[in-house]
Order: sequence, then structure tokens, then C-alpha cells
Amino acid sequence: MDQGSRRPELDTAENKELKELMEPRSHLAAIVDSSDDPIISKDLTGRIMSWNPAAERIFGYKAEEILGSSVLRLIPPELHKEEEEILTRLAQGEQIEHFETTRVHKNGTRIPLSITISPVRDASGRVIGASKIIRDVTKRQQNEESRFQLAAIVDSADDAIVSKDLNGVIRTWNAGAQRTFGYTAEEIVGQSVLRLIPPELQYEEDHILAKIRQGERIQHYETTRVRKDGERIQVSVTISPIRDESGRIIGASKIARDISDRKRLERMLIEAEKLAVNGRMAAAIAHEINNPLESLMNLIYLARQNSAQSSKAYQYLVTAEEELERVSHIARQTLGYYRDTGKAAPLYLHDLLQNVLTVYQAKLISNNITVDARFEDDQKIMLRKGELMQVFSNVIANAIDAMSRGGQLTVCTALVTRAEKEGVQATVRDTGSGIPAEQLTRVFEPFYTTKGDVGTGVGLWVARQLVTKRGGEISLSSSREPGVTGTTVHIFLPFEVPAQAAV
Repeated sequence: MDQGSRRPELDTAENKELKELMEPRSHLAAIVDSSDDPIISKDLTGRIMSWNPAAERIFGYKAEEILGSSVLRLIPPELHKEEEEILTRLAQGEQIEHFETTRVHKNGTRIPLSITISPVRDASGRVIGASKIIRDVTKRQQNEESRFQLAAIVDSADDAIVSKDLNGVIRTWNAGAQRTFGYTAEEIVGQSVLRLIPPELQYEEDHILAKIRQGERIQHYETTRVRKDGERIQVSVTISPIRDESGRIIGASKIARDISDRKRLERMLIEAEKLAVNGRMAAAIAHEINNPLESLMNLIYLARQNSAQSSKAYQYLVTAEEELERVSHIARQTLGYYRDTGKAAPLYLHDLLQNVLTVYQAKLISNNITVDARFEDDQKIMLRKGELMQVFSNVIANAIDAMSRGGQLTVCTALVTRAEKEGVQATVRDTGSGIPAEQLTRVFEPFYTTKGDVGTGVGLWVARQLVTKRGGEISLSSSREPGVTGTTVHIFLPFEVPAQAAV
């Protein structure tokens, strides 16, 4: 059955005129047929008059299925009013450009489209129909949605996320960057990134841009930057090249994290370690001096008792006694210098360990060390926080130094009983190089180190003093066997605090 027998209503004089007008010369017809975009025409009642192969590909209907049907067949029910408005405007001779809407595929799938609709006129200029050029914008919308999602993620990030071109000019600036550096986007976009860099560090930007141009990525680069108010902050920066659609590098994106608080805590910890080591060394020396001083004081006292008060020897002995008393007073002061004056308080040991791990987080990441932390101490224990921070900081720092090529650090706690004492045991295990068996018996000796010129040999000595003063125990084992290298440190702290450690 031919099309005329199926749709006799299409053979009206007006429709024949429209058909004649819509059947262009052969080369124009070939252009329409070969177009990647659907090109269709309809009359002023909305009936489809022509249908090219691209329309079949986009909507799923063959020409013989759709010709003569109402265009409403392609329009979702809730959008039928659009067609009335379109036909009204067409009848007035208007052209509708890049109208974005939704249409329906033969299988029911909805397709986002951009449509340009133009009136079709007869030889006298009368509008007798419309032609539509349609473009599927599904991929564009998906890309836009992805961009919107990415933009929302970037804008809501706590870290500063900034992009710049290859001349160092800032192009984008998120809310995190405003919080970190103090500038609004209006103030800083279009400005040189050097505005954020201290004068003495501006040479860094040349090195960074050179690496970006070569396609390199810079990870966890720690440096100093300047806020709007002039305050200097320490940041950890990851910088990646930005490429266009052809793969050409056109700029760089930066993710900057303010690490000022962490760095401050690290410095405080280092200073505390130095003070603690110096204090304990001074205390050990003072203790050794104090005993012979007391003996000398006793001998002088006895010599004075056997000398005439009017003699010069007696006066010399009095002066010597006064000077020795002054030295003894200094020694007694030095003996108490290293003591943590803070009171013990009930704490969860895992909270303290998490604090120490936070301090060393950057070093763990940069050394490619993973952390397996498992805590099972659900009971508080009386601790002097400063002293135990010092102990675990030293042990974890040693573990990191032993894994210079990466590895795994395991930190765990458990409630245990040792020698009828209940308490908490912390275990710190690394997969580092291990300690030779002949050195294991000496690791707690003062000034003995397995690190060569890097170590001082006082860390584990101080740690053992603090743990044993608390009534606890510290032990160390290590292996250098292939496949099982590493060192394990066990620290046991009883719940019952010795009287001398509780005050």
C-alpha cells in the first residue's frame, strides 16, 4: 500500500503545494538526507511532512511509520502546550532558534534536544508549514551535569583549590581558597599567583611551572604562603597539569592544605623532646654529683669540729662549706628540672596514640607508610599526657626512620594482665629493616644508637625511664629474616599507679 492510499488527507491542494516546496533540488535533498542532525517538516496543523535518516536514528521511527502523524507523537504529554505556542509563533512568521526541550523516542526514552524552527512559505510568501533542525544535546547535558557536580565538589571542599595558566595567572578560586588565604574570587582572579608567595620563595614558582609544562605532577609539596593580612602560613600543595581536549597542557590546578597547626605541634613536640632529653641528662649528672657533695659536706663539718674557731683553717672550712652548699642547692634544683609538673589525669590511651599519629601523618604519607590502627582499650588510665606523648612519639619516629622505603606501621592497644597487674598494653610494629641481634641488648642504653650519625641514643633510654617510673614495662624485639623484617615494641602500663608517680 502506498503512502497516498494510507493518508489520503495529505493530498489536499495546500499539502501538495507544501510538498512541492519541501522537495528541493536533488543536491539539496542529498544534503538533508546526509545531515547528522534530524531535519523534519510539518504543516500548520502539526502533521509531519518530511523525515530524514538522522530523524529515524534519533527517534527510532522509520519515515513510513511517522509521516502524516501528529508531531505530538514525539512530545511528552506535559509539554503539548509547547506545540500550540510554536505553531502560533510560526503562523506569525517567527523563527525560533536553539529552543531546548525534551522529546520522546519510539521506545519511550526521553531525549534532551535543541531545536531551531523556521517557517516554510509558498511562492506568495504565505506561511504554510515549518521546518525543524534538531540536535541531540544528551552528551552536552551529561557533560554539563558532570561539570556542575565537579564545580559543587570543588566549591564545597575545605581545602583551597585554585587553577592558573602557564604564566602563573590565577583563573579559578574556590571558597576553601578564600578561607585559607583571605582573598575573595573577585580580588584575586586575574592576579599573579606570586601575590600568595613570600618574596624569598618566588623562585619556587619558576620550578613548579617548568615541571607542569613537562607534564609532571607535584605531590604533597610543603612550603610557605602569605595570606591577605600578611600572615604566613605553612601549606601542603599538590599541583597537577590541566590539559585541553587535544591533550595540550594549558595550565595547572593546585590543592593547598593549611598545615600550620600541625607544623606548630611538630615543633612543640621537638622542643619538648629536646627539653626532656636535656633535663634528664642534667638530672642524671646532678644525681651523680649530689652524692659526693654530701660526703664532702660531712667531711668539712667534721674538720670544722676539730679546728679552733679563731684559726684561718676554720674560716676556710666555713667558706668551703657555704660554697659546697650553694653547689648542692644547684644540683638539687637540676635534679628536679626534668620532672613533668602536670598532674596525672584519666585518659584513653588510644586518644593519645591518635594524637601522635596525627603529628606524624605527613611524614607517614611522604615515606609511603600505611597505618593499621586497632584500639581495644575501652577503659581510661591515669597518665601524665606530656610524658607518654614523649614515649610514643619516640617509638613511632624510630619506626618511620626504619621504613625509609615504605612499609606498614601497626599500632594497637589491648587490656591485659601481667604479673597479676591489670593494665593497657600498646604495641607498635614496623616492617622496617630490623635491628641486628647483637645490638638488641643495648638499645635502652643512654647514648647508644643503631642509626649512625642520625640518632642521639637517648630516645629509648628516656622512654624506658618514663615508663618504669609509671610502674610499667617496655620491651623490644626485632627480626632481620628475609620476608619478616621489622621491629616490635610492647609498652605495658598498669591501672594501679605507684605512689611516687601519682603526685
